[in-house]
Amino acid sequence: MKEEDVNRCQIHEWIHNPEEEDDYQVLEGSGDEAEEPPSPPSFPELELQIKASIETLGGAVFPKLNWSAPKDSAWISSSGTLRCTSFSEIALLLRSSDSLIHDMCHAYDSCIDKTVSKPPSFFLALRKWYPSFRPEMEFRCFVWGHQLVGISQREVTTFYPVLLEKKRNLEVLIHNFFTDHVRFKFESENYTFDVYLTQDERVKIIDFNPWGAFTLPLLFTWDELEQNVREEERMDFRIVETQCAVRPGLKTAVPYDYLDTSEGSGWDQFLRNADEELQRQSRSSEAGG
Repeated sequence: MKEEDVNRCQIHEWIHNPEEEDDYQVLEGSGDEAEEPPSPPSFPELELQIKASIETLGGAVFPKLNWSAPKDSAWISSSGTLRCTSFSEIALLLRSSDSLIHDMCHAYDSCIDKTVSKPPSFFLALRKWYPSFRPEMEFRCFVWGHQLVGISQREVTTFYPVLLEKKRNLEVLIHNFFTDHVRFKFESENYTFDVYLTQDERVKIIDFNPWGAFTLPLLFTWDELEQNVREEERMDFRIVETQCAVRPGLKTAVPYDYLDTSEGSGWDQFLRNADEELQRQSRSSEAGG
């Protein structure tokens, strides 16, 4: 995908400044004695750069910082997506994202050899928005020791029947792409990367992330992946195979049982009780008639 990078801007100060988190307090006293509230931050040069980039990229963009996109704040936008057409929409998504705040303030917390907690600089990347993007064709790949050990459906909140039909073909396409273009060309040995498959079956890299730490394992657990590595199991490709196996959103307080209707789950028991009650009422009505 084509990118427009807005470099050397004070992205960190624009989105979040941990040194200025004290709540503003209005001083008691008369209007003359009370302090005026601080003026809202203004970044006219950055705003002009972003506006020009949006126009260059067709009027709508997908924003992200060094490593993460603000997927956890999509709910706050009017469209429920990361589609942005203005500076204010981008600012709203970025300021509302816990993932971005983590990357900017605690990115290296899980590194045993860390000397700093955050990257020395940040950049904002604006990617052209593609309305025909199909979320079911995005996958996360898990690599350990230069070996592809797992592939997971990226959008785990929905069941896509088409994936059942194409699963074997998708696995071959992704594995061949990894072998030909990623395996010994990416400098790390252990990592994850996300890919997208186009309608003409081309594989496009979306992003790279570290193995473990704060990277989501999606349809795996990290214990399962690490056991596959220890036991040298063949590569495992996982998709949501039934409607009752969908997972909650990536950052949500909704319990898993709320969506899981498999045998033994909370919803399974509730539906059984409701069905029994319906049958009891039906028998009672027939007996009374």
